[in-house]
Amino acid sequence: MHVIATAGHVDHGKSTLVLALTGMDPDRFAEEKARGLTIDLGFAWTTLPSGRGVAFVDVPGHVRFIRNMLAGVGAVDACLFVVAATEVWKPQSEEHLRILELLGITHGVIALTKVGLVDEEWRELAAMEIADRVAGTFLADAAVIPVDAPAGTGLEQLRAALDQLLAATPTSPDHNRPRLWVDRSFAAKGSGTVVTGTLTGGTISVDDELSVVAGAKGGKGVPVRVRGLQSHQLPRDSVGPGHRIAVNLTGVHHGDVRRGDALVRGAQWAPTTTFDASLHVLAALDHEVTRRGAYLLHAGSGEYPVRVRLIGGGGVITPGADGVIRCHLPVALPLMPGDRYVLRESGRSETVGGGEVLDVAPVLPASKARPTRSVDRVIAERGWIDAALLEQVTGERRPAVVGRWVVSPPALAEAQQAVVDAVGAAGPLGLDLATLATRQRTVLVTLADKIVVRNGRAFPAAAPGPAGPAQTEADPVADHLAEHPWLVALRASRWAPPAPDGVDRQVIRELVRRGVVIERDGVYFAAEAVDDAARVVARMLGEAAEGVTVADVRTALGITRKHVLPLLAQLDATGVTRRRGDLRIAGPRIPQPS
Repeated sequence: MHVIATAGHVDHGKSTLVLALTGMDPDRFAEEKARGLTIDLGFAWTTLPSGRGVAFVDVPGHVRFIRNMLAGVGAVDACLFVVAATEVWKPQSEEHLRILELLGITHGVIALTKVGLVDEEWRELAAMEIADRVAGTFLADAAVIPVDAPAGTGLEQLRAALDQLLAATPTSPDHNRPRLWVDRSFAAKGSGTVVTGTLTGGTISVDDELSVVAGAKGGKGVPVRVRGLQSHQLPRDSVGPGHRIAVNLTGVHHGDVRRGDALVRGAQWAPTTTFDASLHVLAALDHEVTRRGAYLLHAGSGEYPVRVRLIGGGGVITPGADGVIRCHLPVALPLMPGDRYVLRESGRSETVGGGEVLDVAPVLPASKARPTRSVDRVIAERGWIDAALLEQVTGERRPAVVGRWVVSPPALAEAQQAVVDAVGAAGPLGLDLATLATRQRTVLVTLADKIVVRNGRAFPAAAPGPAGPAQTEADPVADHLAEHPWLVALRASRWAPPAPDGVDRQVIRELVRRGVVIERDGVYFAAEAVDDAARVVARMLGEAAEGVTVADVRTALGITRKHVLPLLAQLDATGVTRRRGDLRIAGPRIPQPS
C-alpha cells in the first residue's frame, strides 16, 4: 500500500480527478460541495490494474488553506501533481512543488487536466511550460498524462502511470516504532473517539497501549488503548506502516485530540520543545532570513508557532542558501532526526523554506552547536547517555558500554582514571564503594586489571610477579588493621578503653564492620574485652541468687559508671543478660563462667 497526495493550484481539478480514479468524492463538507472548492483534507482509495493498492490524500489548492495542504503531505510516499491545461502554471503550483521538495518527496506523476477544453496546440504548449517549470526538480522526469476527468479521457493511462510510479516508490519502512500524526479526530456513534492519519514507522494492533502526545495536553502523553482499527473501511487486527488508518481509542475524549497530535508508543519517544535542523531557504524569496519573524513550523500534520535562532552563518541565510537553525516550540513533539518540516512566515504569508531535523535534544548552546544526524556526535557531546534515551532521541539502538550507559571513549577514560586515582589515594584501608557515584561503581567492572574489590572496598591490584598475580587471597585491610595502634590500646585497656581521638573515621567504621571493635552508646570496646566481661558477669550471676546490680559489676571490673553502663547495655542487647528492675539476671546467651 502507498499513500499519494494531490498537489496543485486551486480549481485545477484535483478532487474531480480523485473522484474519477476512485469513485469516491474526497470533498466531505457541504460547503466544499456548494462552493466547488476544497477546504480541508479529503481521502479516497482504489486498486490499480496491477492489484496494487493506493490511497489518496486530496489537499486544498487555495492559498488560504495552505496550512491544511501541509497537514496532508507530511507522511505520503509520492504525489499526483495536477496542472490544468486551461491555466497551466499558477502561484500555488509553484508553492506546492517547493513544499513537496522541502518535505523530501522524490516520486510523482503529473496530470495535465481539462485537456478537453483546449486544442492540441495549446495542450503541447502547456506540456512544454510544465517541463520548463519542473526542470531540476524531482518531477523533471515524471510522466505527464493528459486527462479530461469528466469525459474519462486519459484515466486508464493515468492509472498505468500511477502503477509504474508506485512500483518504483519505496514503501514505508517498519522500524518497530509506530507514529501516527493525527489529521482528524471525531466521535463515532457507539464507538467513541476515532482518529485518522497515515501510519509510519511501525505496526499498530488492537489492544495496543499507546500515548497521544502534544496539542491540548501541553506535550504530555495521554495513555490510550486501541479498541479497534480500520483501513479503507475494513476492520483490521493490525496494520503496518504506509497505510491510511482509522483508530478507535479508549482513554481520551475526541475533543482532547486535535490535528497535529501524534499517536505513539510513549516509552519509545522523548517529546521535545527544542530541536536543531537544517534549513534550505527558497530561492524565490525576496529577502534574507533572520531570527526575526513570526514563523510557523509545519511538522507531521500540525502547525506551530516557533522561535528560530540561526546557528552560525553570521545570523542570516540568503535566498537559495542553506543553513542550520534551532527551533523553540510551545509544545513538545515526538520528533526524530530525519523528520522533514516546512517553515512559513505568517506576517508575509509566505513559505520561507524547510529542511530536516538533525538533533531533537541538543545539549550545547546554539553558539557552540554543530548539529548533524550522527549518533556518534550525540554520544560525544553528552559523554554519558542512557542507552534507552539514546534510542529515543536518535531512533538508533546502540549496546550499552557500561551498565545502562553508552559512553564516549574520552568520557569513559576520564571516569576510569578518576576511579583509579581515588582508589590509589584511599590508602591501605582501600576505598569504600559506597562513597563512589553510581557511574563510578559501574566503571569498576572495566578496571579488573587495575583494581580489586573485597568486602565492599576497592584496592589497587597487585603487580603480577614471575609466578603470576600476587596476593590473590590476601586481605590487605585485615593485615593493616590487625596491628593498628588504637586496636592495640583497646585490647590493653580492656573495660576502660580510650576514646578514638585522632583515629581516622574510616578505620573506626571498618573495625566495627569486621566485628573486631564493638560500639555501644558512643563507647568503643575491643571484642575480646566484651567477651571477657560476659564471662565475669556469668560467674557473678552463678554466685548471686537474685541477680547483680550495676554497682556490683562496676566493682568487679574495676571501672567507672561511664564505661559499665554501655558495657551492660551491650550484654543486654546480645542476650547475655536481661534487665529486671535495677538488677541484671542471666539471659538466654549467658556464657560459661570464667
